[in-house]
Amino acid sequence: MAFSAAPEYHVFPTLDRPLKPYEAVVRAARETEPLVREVAPDVVVADILTLAPALTAELASVPWATLVPHVYPVGAPGFPPYSLGARLPRTAAGRALWRGMDRFVEGGLRRGRDELNETRRRLGMPAVERFHGGQSPDLVIVGTLPELEYPRAWPEHVEVVGPLHFELDHPEVELPPGDDPLVLVAPSTAQDPDHRLLRAALEGLAGAPVRVLATYNRRLPSHPLAVPENARLVSWVSYAKTMPRADVVITHGGHGTVVRALSCGAVPVVVPAAGDMNENAARVAWAGLGVRLPRRFATPRAVRLAVASALSDLALRDRVAAVARTPAATGGAACAADLLESFYG
Repeated sequence: MAFSAAPEYHVFPTLDRPLKPYEAVVRAARETEPLVREVAPDVVVADILTLAPALTAELASVPWATLVPHVYPVGAPGFPPYSLGARLPRTAAGRALWRGMDRFVEGGLRRGRDELNETRRRLGMPAVERFHGGQSPDLVIVGTLPELEYPRAWPEHVEVVGPLHFELDHPEVELPPGDDPLVLVAPSTAQDPDHRLLRAALEGLAGAPVRVLATYNRRLPSHPLAVPENARLVSWVSYAKTMPRADVVITHGGHGTVVRALSCGAVPVVVPAAGDMNENAARVAWAGLGVRLPRRFATPRAVRLAVASALSDLALRDRVAAVARTPAATGGAACAADLLESFYG
């Protein structure tokens, strides 16, 4: 295995740097093309957010696949818009309501296609007519649990393989003593800079019949945190080593944290902060695989009640345990590798 540095570039425009997205992608694609031609790979796999290597592969006539490291973001008739945080409707009236939004969603898709085609024009490539043209038309690998995907007619080139777990190694941490259920507080590393969820969890679970392992993710709190007797607070924790021992995981709802918890048989209590966290929370609630707590209601008392609900609902815990026993829970990477070998072999 060899590594080469990817070009760094400004992606999202800001007030002081009003860069159009396609300008950055054009530059990155031109910087990446010599590398792809030099390596001459059999296949290029590009993350759904990294358009430049996908375009470079097409320029170099190399087969390319798209990796989606979360739930599939492409909608279907009657689906709520992705990342809105709304669940799949249960009635015909609900489906009709969301179908009424389709024209607005299509407007965004048309704009995205226009920007993509402007990018392609600047690179000397022909325009595409389909929406989601930044995804491979031949193979899209979706790295999530099938249980979190809404029922749909799946395109032949899209494959849900299971989570693609990855984590840098980290030493094990000492758990709080005792035999009570273990609650892992695993906040987002990017959201909640004031540690609101961490504070609410420590305060709400103080004195509860649980053990609490919490992390501040190497981001020291601005004000001291009160750590109750039944809790331990650490700077960092290995999910791979800790979640198999946890009964409940409190999280903001990042996809990697949610699917790691489910794959380990721990019930997620999801308090979504932003972006696709709302979507992940909705999928967990729809699938009956966790407890969703809106961020605005994440008080110490509400967190305590959500954890108590997760622990007392035996049917919920059985469903999560069943997911953890499926091949997709741990075999996503191997399945993806098999797909790729079949794709270009």
